[in-house]
Amino acid sequence: MTDTMRAIEISEPGGPEVLQMAERPVPQAKHGQVVIKVAYAGVNRPDALQRAGKYAPPPTASDLPGLEASGEVVSIGAGVSDLNVGDKVCALLPGGGYAEFVATPAAHCLPVPKGMGMKEAACLPETFFTVWSNVFMRGGLKAGERFMVHGGSSGIGTTAIQLANAFGARVFTTAGTDAKCAACMKLGAEAAINYRDTDFVDVLRAEGGADLILDMVGGDYIPRNIKALAEDGRLVQIAFLQGPSVELNFAMLMTRRLTMTGSTLRPQSDLAKAHIAQELREAVWPLLDAGRIAPVMDSEYAMQDASDAHARMESSGHIGKIVLRIGG
Repeated sequence: MTDTMRAIEISEPGGPEVLQMAERPVPQAKHGQVVIKVAYAGVNRPDALQRAGKYAPPPTASDLPGLEASGEVVSIGAGVSDLNVGDKVCALLPGGGYAEFVATPAAHCLPVPKGMGMKEAACLPETFFTVWSNVFMRGGLKAGERFMVHGGSSGIGTTAIQLANAFGARVFTTAGTDAKCAACMKLGAEAAINYRDTDFVDVLRAEGGADLILDMVGGDYIPRNIKALAEDGRLVQIAFLQGPSVELNFAMLMTRRLTMTGSTLRPQSDLAKAHIAQELREAVWPLLDAGRIAPVMDSEYAMQDASDAHARMESSGHIGKIVLRIGG
């Protein structure tokens, strides 16, 4: 293994054009870590927020963007016993995925599912960790419940639709075009609502309200989500594309016994992420191995075209996941 590698760094806060190719030292595996030779890296909205200077990485994380990747384990740190050099894995990363090599806790690695290529595997960690921890662990979704996910054609949305459907929930979603709505229906949504011409609140109330809503929009969606919930319903917030501030009448939470919660994945402890990984291994990876669910792929870009990949994502024209081809 060489001492240096190619990487995509953020030259300064700004638009997609600030992503530049650079040379960096190859990371070393610390205690409990492995180093992965990256085949593909997933492209996610937190990468774009970091690029724009709105989402600083944790102090101990790489300053390079990239929160998920697939590849081959090439070195192992002390204290790692359940992975070997040569293992093919996909991994949740603290950062640094837009590079030829990346270090990450071994406990955040999962095997590449049977029959799945590296490109598809790179799309799993960020969205599956996020959806499982928020919809099932935090939100407590159960079979038969009415589940709403906004942005159904996004990486998070396509994952949430498939998982909720696989575990027996009734799935509702929103999207911005008829084509995106059709894609959501094919994945298992019972109803896909084009938010440009139909009010999701009316649709959900007619069905008795949502038992659980997963939202990344925020802004004026928050009070509308509250109206769309059933009695004892839960709202889980994971992002704020329209902003985090809103005026809200909390009396509705009391009288209708509602629960509001939320989380962000990156700042959580290594132990918390390892716990999510273990639940995914037991409950979700068998579904991936069997081909019952799979990531929805939008597009692939060469490493040096990372700026184009970010522009594609920020155009909101994509359906599913965008990846960078690093060494695959």
